[in-house]
Amino acid sequence: MDPAPAEPSPLRSVHTTTFPQILAELGLSVWVTTYQAGKLVILRAENGVLNTHFREFHRPMGLALARNRLAVGTTTEIREYHDVPAAGPKLKPAGVYDACYLPRIAHTTGDVHVHEMAFAANGELWFVNTSFSCLAARSPVHSFVSLWRPKFITGLAPEDRCHLNGLGLVNGEPRYVTALGETDDPGGWRRNKKDGGLIIDIRDDRIVARGLSMPHSPRWHDGRLWVLDSGSGGLGTIDLNSGRYDGLAELPGFTRGLSFFGRLAFVGLSQVRESAVFSGIKISEWPAEVRSCGVWVVDVPTGRTVAFVKFEDAVQEVFAVEVMPGAKYPDLVTDDMEVLAGSFVLPDEALAAVPEAFRSSAGA
Repeated sequence: MDPAPAEPSPLRSVHTTTFPQILAELGLSVWVTTYQAGKLVILRAENGVLNTHFREFHRPMGLALARNRLAVGTTTEIREYHDVPAAGPKLKPAGVYDACYLPRIAHTTGDVHVHEMAFAANGELWFVNTSFSCLAARSPVHSFVSLWRPKFITGLAPEDRCHLNGLGLVNGEPRYVTALGETDDPGGWRRNKKDGGLIIDIRDDRIVARGLSMPHSPRWHDGRLWVLDSGSGGLGTIDLNSGRYDGLAELPGFTRGLSFFGRLAFVGLSQVRESAVFSGIKISEWPAEVRSCGVWVVDVPTGRTVAFVKFEDAVQEVFAVEVMPGAKYPDLVTDDMEVLAGSFVLPDEALAAVPEAFRSSAGA
């Protein structure tokens, strides 16, 4: 009797041939969080095809990368990982991995609905605390430290008053945030999702753009302020003099998660659930078969889509998208006890006292 055919993986995906080509030619990987599926996805080129590598987290959302550091925001924690080059050769198959991220810090925040995160130039991790409508940082003692909140938010309460969600840096300093409404009552932003979105310059608490549809992911790139007009599937820029949104591309999904590399924009797309949260926006009126989930690559000078990977079945929503330059085939270790127990990171001054025979398991 012939064996029964294997069930197709609920985590399967399809991609253009250009997606792994771009990763291979530019020497990078792309990291994606999907809180709906509970996965961190690492997109890597492998022998001409795309390798989609999954790690499990509890509702991962915010994702921050800086040098050899990576942070993931989950339901109640922010977990930080560091690249340990000496651990890479321990992974199987040997000789494949060019970066290996091991856990370093787990900070419990409580369920503050961590959205976008970023490492500032001084190394401090800033994160959007959506529940308390503020930007926050970690603390060795407290759940979080509030660093800034919009001037129209009159109190620090877990009420998601304006749905603060996106954080963009300029020259390594936190500068722009997105919110879904200029509202100060619990869940008030839900009343005008279609065009109540705004962008705020946190330096002077000035609203630089209004009238956006559920905006996310403000980014400063190539001298311009970019944003995703998520409710219309849009990618575009903001004219800082007039506050006008100038669309570059309209993509087949709820745009959320944006990372640039040179002339390329890597944009996350979600299918959008049939729920009250997304009702009343342009994209919810599109046929379900048109709405896609995945990562689209847009050529910025032309606005043309040059590659995409589309997730199917189990993965329906994407939150964060981050490009990792210089690492074609990285990994993140969460539960390999042999690697975690046998990898040691020591200060430079301590390495002089480590016998040569143990140097392979020690690192600066």
